Amino acid sequence: MPRKSLTALALLLATPACAEDTLNALVWCDHTDPTLIEPFEKAHNVKVNLKEFEGTAAGLAILDQSQPGDWDVMVIDSVDVHRAVEAGKLAELPADKLPTADFFPALVMATNNTVDGKTYAVTEKFGYNTISYDKTKVDPKDMEDMAALTSGKYDGKIGIYDYYLPVMGLLALGQGIKTADLNADTLPKLQDSLTALRKASKQVSDVVSSQTALATGDVDIVVGGGEWLTAVLAKDNPNLDWTIPKQGGLRWSQSIAEVAGTKKADLALEFIQYIVSPEGQAALAQSSCYWGMPANQKAGDLLSPEAKAVLRWDQQPDYIARSQLYPIPDAATDAKMQDMWTAMLNQ
Repeated sequence: MPRKSLTALALLLATPACAEDTLNALVWCDHTDPTLIEPFEKAHNVKVNLKEFEGTAAGLAILDQSQPGDWDVMVIDSVDVHRAVEAGKLAELPADKLPTADFFPALVMATNNTVDGKTYAVTEKFGYNTISYDKTKVDPKDMEDMAALTSGKYDGKIGIYDYYLPVMGLLALGQGIKTADLNADTLPKLQDSLTALRKASKQVSDVVSSQTALATGDVDIVVGGGEWLTAVLAKDNPNLDWTIPKQGGLRWSQSIAEVAGTKKADLALEFIQYIVSPEGQAALAQSSCYWGMPANQKAGDLLSPEAKAVLRWDQQPDYIARSQLYPIPDAATDAKMQDMWTAMLNQ
């Protein structure tokens, strides 16, 4: 999902509530939907104090500038859980009190959510960075092959989501390179395809601008899009769709964790349990900020047929099998990826 940095001033102003009847949560925008939060507040007679942030670095910065006990729960990229544990920011969770047996098996993600056999987070939501498009202007069969993007047929009608990791991960899959194998040796193989994609595109833009461009017809395709970009627009724009091409797609996933030092561990666990319950999952999946797939399969019983169609619920086993996690580059590779991305933006 989209990420941006918080300013120093915003970090300094991130002051949590301290009353006993509150739970202080560092979250992404999808958790600010009242439809998700209010049922928990009413059931427990508490106020959930939400602080929205974007990106692991911003969340860890808030924790660094806070006192132990200021924050109780935190949403985090699943691939960054180990990083947060190593920084001493997350508390161990009781694995036997989490409904992971009901999850899509691949979304339990024990490799990411556990460290040395201890559980520190639980997957709550996932989705894909892949290809979004207007099916009234684009041949859906073309979108089954990434080669169509640079064939010349759609030149000037392509938007690129401005986040280098998923887009370059997609280009790697197009070259037959696994995202886990992106490194200093394999990265140069993406240069030609990145240059060609930029040449064929009209814009490189953030989430809102990408959604707007696709909805208004300014572009017909968004590379790096997915259900998170088009699902929230589906009601008013039924012409918008998304798919995973034969080369595969990138799978994003977010987890929820208890913050180390919380003085409300029991309430924090109850909040986490609610979020990964079928009811919490169904609400989170359809958040007004962005939609995504619930990790808990039982949430499907609470989704409408229309919501299932938009999320491609019945195709999830196949989509999961054909998707890979974001690249997790080392520092040197990450710097080179960002350099390539900046050069592409300046074409």
